[in-house]
Amino acid sequence: MESHKRILGILYIISGAFQMILVFGLSMFITTILAFATHELEPGQAAIFEFIASIFQFLPAVIVIFFSIPAIIAGIGLLYKQSWAMVLALILGCFKLFSFPIGTALGVYTIWVYVEQNKQSKEPA
Repeated sequence: MESHKRILGILYIISGAFQMILVFGLSMFITTILAFATHELEPGQAAIFEFIASIFQFLPAVIVIFFSIPAIIAGIGLLYKQSWAMVLALILGCFKLFSFPIGTALGVYTIWVYVEQNKQSKEPA
């Protein structure tokens, strides 16, 4: 079971880092497009558009803080065999179930590893 936890830890680090890179890249792309679009608007419309643009610039930071960074922390915790890491990975795995297809596979694998770990810990020696 330890090998599955190690694999799960590596997968969480990779998925968290990839998600962080993807979100920041998408954020830069959207910010660039919004900057060009702002120059085409009248001053009254530009103020409303800049407010909406600020929301789009804030949203990626929220995604990174609530999903990417905890995934990397869970992965590192699993690699260092911390007791809390599996619980954090399970919570994140439940959220990843909605991210089809790779996140779903990672979420199912996380739940399977958690269930198997609990089965082994409850079996009499």
